[in-house]
Amino acid sequence: MRRVVFNQKGGVGKSSIAANLAALSAAKGYKTLLIDLDVQGNSSHYLGYDVNSESKQTIADLLNQTVGWFSVSTPVIEFPQPTSFTNLDIIPSSPRLEKIESELERRYKIYKLRDALDELDKRYERIYIDTPPNLNFFSKAALIAAQRLLIPFDCDSFSQQALLTLLNNLSELREDHNPTLEVEGVIVNMFNAQANFPKKIIADLKDLGLPILEPYLPQSIKMKESHYHQKPLIHLLPAHKLTKSFEQLFITLEKSAPVLAEVET
Repeated sequence: MRRVVFNQKGGVGKSSIAANLAALSAAKGYKTLLIDLDVQGNSSHYLGYDVNSESKQTIADLLNQTVGWFSVSTPVIEFPQPTSFTNLDIIPSSPRLEKIESELERRYKIYKLRDALDELDKRYERIYIDTPPNLNFFSKAALIAAQRLLIPFDCDSFSQQALLTLLNNLSELREDHNPTLEVEGVIVNMFNAQANFPKKIIADLKDLGLPILEPYLPQSIKMKESHYHQKPLIHLLPAHKLTKSFEQLFITLEKSAPVLAEVET
């Protein structure tokens, strides 16, 4: 199962959601991979990886080897790196993503991520893809490669407009490249239950027929503490209300996930 976490608006908690759902997946016993396609590398940092290291096993290296005429390709399965959390691996981001984007786009390598995930599916039961907060080459490649889309949403009128724009762009992308991509749902993040405005925004989205996932993820300073300690909530604060909300959200998602064949070990 391949899930992409994407919204064209920044600041909605995309990396936090991707990393915490991946960590929960691993903690529940699924062999899980997180792929970080955002040049900022927030989810990579969150899981303890230094994006400024000299590693040659980043997502930039994996994609860049597809444009060389004479380079020897490293097998895809050698790119995932273990994190300090059981069952959870990562293909981290790199600042080099920005440098190689135009070349990848010029040579129309938009399907190479999907090809790589076809191989990685043999090893991983769950794959989560973190994306940049704009519709560029890398986010398009992720949407083409994924089976399901999760859309973080922070109950802001700007986010509402960005969401509608995303859905319009998604319709065209699905038609041209990935007709089986399913919008699994909108994840309401940083929800303030005491305020009326967020409830109104959510009601508006429901009136449009959008799949709004529950529970909503509440506002909490503990998320920033989790970033600081480089530990997803399930490992840092397993009993906290935000952690419990993530767990319930994960259970909701898994109820509709297909039963997969055993992966290679």
